Amino acid sequence: MKHHKLVVVSVTLLLNIFAAVTTAAQGERASDALALEQQGRFADAAQAWRAVTRQNPKDAGAFASLGVDLAKQEKYVEAAKAYRRALSLDPKLSGIQLNLGLAEFKQGHFDAAIVPFSRALTQDPQNSQARTLLGMSYYGAHRFADAVKPLRLATDSDPANSQLRQMLAQSCLSAKQYDCALEQFKTILEQDPDSAAGHILLGEALDGLQKTPEAIAEFQAAAKIAPREPDVHFGLGYLYWKSKQYDDAKKAFEVELALDPTHALALAYLGDIALKNGDVDRAATLLEESLQHKKDLRIAYFDLGAVRMAQKNYPAALEALKRAVQLDPTQPDAHYRLGRVYRALGKTAEAEAEFAATKSLHQKADAAVVLERAVTQPTAH
Repeated sequence: MKHHKLVVVSVTLLLNIFAAVTTAAQGERASDALALEQQGRFADAAQAWRAVTRQNPKDAGAFASLGVDLAKQEKYVEAAKAYRRALSLDPKLSGIQLNLGLAEFKQGHFDAAIVPFSRALTQDPQNSQARTLLGMSYYGAHRFADAVKPLRLATDSDPANSQLRQMLAQSCLSAKQYDCALEQFKTILEQDPDSAAGHILLGEALDGLQKTPEAIAEFQAAAKIAPREPDVHFGLGYLYWKSKQYDDAKKAFEVELALDPTHALALAYLGDIALKNGDVDRAATLLEESLQHKKDLRIAYFDLGAVRMAQKNYPAALEALKRAVQLDPTQPDAHYRLGRVYRALGKTAEAEAEFAATKSLHQKADAAVVLERAVTQPTAH
């Protein structure tokens, strides 16, 4: 019995000695890794941290340090993996959510960066870097409405940062927060009056607020500053077209085509103007050419339907208008024309279905206008 106890004590002693030696070895490797980091030898430091994690797979700090050294080498995929391992072991590890977000952000994984940046901001609400990067990640992920608040706060903290203000302005514009966009674009133009992009985007914001004449003036300014800027003449032409100033629109679209003969939208809108002017053959040529360059232009299919109807080519009109409806089922005009084609082909049931869809969509649109007026207009007392 005494011999057995002696064996147990010896084994326990050996285990304690082994643990002490192991801990000492880990401490030595960690010290080596830190020394290598100070020398800028990040690849060697990463190898040292890997050795520590192999000895102790539950050492969250070692995985976090490994991630830092991998990130220093721009090995962001491996760094993100190391950071996630560290956080799985210790979710409250300081600074690692931010590092993980950065590793994803630098790979262009904006959606993946959002969660760690959000958590970093929750851990430290005053962390301006986390807030700015969160806003930029929302912007990169095209979640523009979500981007507005953090980008606004970031811009307020750094008002001279034109890149952040551009992101904020474009986020407001894409989220249809036109007053916000208007405010930001005006500030951009105060800082740089000769910014063609600033005039264009301010014009888009004004157009969103239904201030079309003011929008036209901004696009005219942009065209004067940068006459060869892609899309500036098309944008100006579109605003003229929207205002039914078709002669001015035609000139602007032709200028755009002189710069880019394959500009599908300019071709399509020129085709629409030709159709409005009764030049059916010219309209057909322009509309077909526009679809050679871009296959999903609703206006081109919609107008081609009208062209084929005028030519009494009802099967071709049917095909074009079906495609127009497929591209945007919410617009009643294509349903109505499609109904007329079905009626011309003697397909009464299909025609009635399209006319019913037309009526329903008009009713929904009218209801939406009434609701918008009720929300935006002050209540009478």
